Amino acid sequence: MTTPLLQLDHLSIHFGDKAVVQDLNLSIARGERVALVGESGSGKSVTALSILGLVENARQAGRILLDGDDLLQKTEQQMRGIRGRDVAMVFQEPMTALNPLFTIGKQIAESLRLHEGMRPNAARERGIELLRRTGIPEPERRIDCYPHQLSGGQRQRAMIAMALACRPRLLLADEPTTALDVTVRQQIVDLLIGLQEQEAAERGMAVLLITHDLNLVKRFAQRVAVMEKGVLVETNTTAALFANPQHPYTRRLLDSEPRRAIEPIAPNARRLLEVQGLAVDYRAPAKGWRSAFTQSSFRALQDIDITLRRGETLGVVGESGSGKSTLAATILGLQRPAQGGIHIDGQPVSTLRSANSRRMISSRLQGVFQDPYGSLSPRMTVEQIVGEGIALHRPEVDATARRRRVAELLDEVGLPADVLPRYPQEFSGGQRQRIAIARALAVEPELLVLDEPTSALDVSIQQQVLNLLTRLQKKYTLSYLFITHDLAVMRAMAHRVVVMKAGRIVEIGETMQVLQAPAHPYTQALLAASLVASAAA
Repeated sequence: MTTPLLQLDHLSIHFGDKAVVQDLNLSIARGERVALVGESGSGKSVTALSILGLVENARQAGRILLDGDDLLQKTEQQMRGIRGRDVAMVFQEPMTALNPLFTIGKQIAESLRLHEGMRPNAARERGIELLRRTGIPEPERRIDCYPHQLSGGQRQRAMIAMALACRPRLLLADEPTTALDVTVRQQIVDLLIGLQEQEAAERGMAVLLITHDLNLVKRFAQRVAVMEKGVLVETNTTAALFANPQHPYTRRLLDSEPRRAIEPIAPNARRLLEVQGLAVDYRAPAKGWRSAFTQSSFRALQDIDITLRRGETLGVVGESGSGKSTLAATILGLQRPAQGGIHIDGQPVSTLRSANSRRMISSRLQGVFQDPYGSLSPRMTVEQIVGEGIALHRPEVDATARRRRVAELLDEVGLPADVLPRYPQEFSGGQRQRIAIARALAVEPELLVLDEPTSALDVSIQQQVLNLLTRLQKKYTLSYLFITHDLAVMRAMAHRVVVMKAGRIVEIGETMQVLQAPAHPYTQALLAASLVASAAA
């Protein structure tokens, strides 16, 4: 039992001439929880994928020993027998990892059929038991659901159920909580710890967690390994590493917690945005055989009243499904309100009928979205993406002046002008978000609607983007409607905060007052979950 369950022995991975992992030595004992942390591009995910033999077109050297057996020497057919049975993986985004054409039950049953030869009825019963074990309500019904019919937290639980179906010896978890709100994130962390401890006692299952969430590391891991640019720079117990980091890169990561540096709002700042009595309905198909003929209505927002002044940041927090993104889409004109009014500088947006009037409002109001991978067209160059708004709203600007303005905007967000002819897929997540911000600034707006703009970024890149937004707000007196589930980001960025639950505002007030003395039980629960997530393991 002294032999490590997993041992990475001088592992190196090259794509062409580029080394993405260099001479990596790392071991994981049976029953141990180890976190591998570092910025995007540090080699974390490619290391995990190499354990599963899923790295294509790469040159690999060294050894990957699972119970002393070198996985790099296995054929593809042999690795198919190992994946899912001995080593399983929980991916960051379940909507892309789950097959949208098959029910959750069929996807769980596939692994049981391939690795254990289980018959359909037995596999279904095992699937129901796994869903119940991972905390999905009504597992007998949910097992027949498709991925899109589950919430984000339920999809991640289903992914964990699939990974645990064959009771693997090693579980790889790649950013399993990144896109989840604070309460669901805490539930998933508690679930993973409970399942691992149970499986560790019975089978010695270990977990390798890939993450940039340092609060999650403190809560989950017993030992931490830090990677920088493909090199392992520090390894220690979790408590020792957080108390006394040795490497400068580790210290820089730990110092990346968002800091509050916003300017106070001018006393005479005018009201830029007013939302009064806003309600939004969604049409949803009725259940049963009548679904093809009738529709039911679901109220996503109810009685929303908010104001936003020039130069102010209004934060919006709440769990998934609370109505935050629906609010953003409605203010941006991407969702028609059922009732209520939205005013920009006192002018009702809903009464604007002409294309010129709508264009005038859109030039003052722009959005930056959560996923920079999905919000930028892969078929357009950076110059075309950033310059599109200028061409639409200022047609009198010729191509030469437009190109010069795009270069100025890119410089404003910290990107060199030589990126103009390149495409979004050539950039990192943080760089793509900078491009999205430059695009929003191109039409010189007064209000930016920021819908989870940093949730997909690692801690140091997140801090850079937040610093950029703070600097731009000071320079241009921008107003931000800032939607996030990260209370640390909210504390750093918002002057006032709105707390939403089930489509309604349950609390609103000055940020520090709400965070230090929350009045509503739901706000108190959010803060309690955040404090637990921030506590050391």
